[in-house]
Amino acid sequence: MNNSRVKIISASLSRWELAWQDSQFKQKFLLGAGLFGTLLPIFPLFYQFIQARNGYDQHDPILHMLPAMDVSMPIFIITWLMGVLTITRTLQKPELFLLFMYGFIIMNVVRFFTIALIPFDPPHDLIPIADPISNHFYGKSYVTKDLFFSGHTATQFLFYLCLKGKSEKAMALFGTIAMGILVLIQHVHFTIDVVCAPFFAYICFVIAKRFVKYPVNLWVK
Repeated sequence: MNNSRVKIISASLSRWELAWQDSQFKQKFLLGAGLFGTLLPIFPLFYQFIQARNGYDQHDPILHMLPAMDVSMPIFIITWLMGVLTITRTLQKPELFLLFMYGFIIMNVVRFFTIALIPFDPPHDLIPIADPISNHFYGKSYVTKDLFFSGHTATQFLFYLCLKGKSEKAMALFGTIAMGILVLIQHVHFTIDVVCAPFFAYICFVIAKRFVKYPVNLWVK
């Protein structure tokens, strides 16, 4: 391990030690961890429930023009490459990790409501995404009705909002655009699901940012 990595790890540990001394940070971190832990067993129950219900078809002229192709591999690579990068970066700054954690939690809760309220049936030529990691959270059968809004696209945009470096933000923005195009090519989402995803991600990010704000200034540039 070179000196630069040692310095980064040492600085990160110092920030976490300082953050943990603040009672509000500690309370919000533990609350967030508890909420995330509560969501995990709810994911498969909810998604298997919505998969079993009837929805309605949607006419999507843009999707109709795109030939259905299996692009599972680039979807998988972008999803987890940017996910690992974002988690690594946010772990270096505790306040940023708290923001990302709450943004992710709020975004998934909002998706529960939007999916429940807008019961679309999936595109007829949908090709299942081969992602053994993500699919594990959906339950025993593959879920196709988790449509409005696109979780893949929204998560990429949340990465963009949380990352700070210019090059990393550019990567996340590219990942958002690429993901939106790829899930359409895979025909796992309608155009409206993808177009609305960044808007919902931004709203969830703003709500999370307002919630995690606390008096002790631990934000590090």
